[in-house]
Amino acid sequence: MARFPFILPPVDGLAIGLFGGSFNPPHAGHRAIAEAALKRLRLDAVWWLVSPQNPLKDPAETSDFAQRFAATRAIARHPRFVVSGLEGAIGTRTTAGLLKRMGPVIARGSFVWIMGADSFAGLNRWNEWRRLPETLPLAVFDRPGATMAALSSPAAQRYERWRIPEHDAAILPFMRPPAWVFLTLPRRNESSTALRSATRSV
Repeated sequence: MARFPFILPPVDGLAIGLFGGSFNPPHAGHRAIAEAALKRLRLDAVWWLVSPQNPLKDPAETSDFAQRFAATRAIARHPRFVVSGLEGAIGTRTTAGLLKRMGPVIARGSFVWIMGADSFAGLNRWNEWRRLPETLPLAVFDRPGATMAALSSPAAQRYERWRIPEHDAAILPFMRPPAWVFLTLPRRNESSTALRSATRSV
């Protein structure tokens, strides 16, 4: 079993969604995705993984980790949500690094990675980007303005044959990767970028 700086939540035999992000700041749109993932993927839990610092984003634009972590815990109050600083605790700044360390844990449950269409559209810019879709099934949730970019992205093209229909989403956590689904939601306009801009203008 992998050793971590803190005790992990229950894993064995469970279907768990990993929802990674800067959450800078977290907002109702993030919660809507997590709640939809619970229901549509029939998950036992969603782990919100708050990133210390996204390598693709300007540190000057990223709020203090402790503030983002506290804000994420406040918005993710739910008996089946877990907010974690796992990435920072094990000393990695990339999803690829996180997945390497989590290998033994992932083998004990049925994990799926939850992400927005905007992130999926730029997945090919991530460090060792193929490691993610080839380690975990992906649940990609549509985001305003990102639909076409996501569905025409290098990741979508490379893994096109492994995309499953939206109505089969509940089986995704139990599929062998690569496997992914594109899920639509009622349109919401919240974005972390807009919230940061509004805060600066006050």
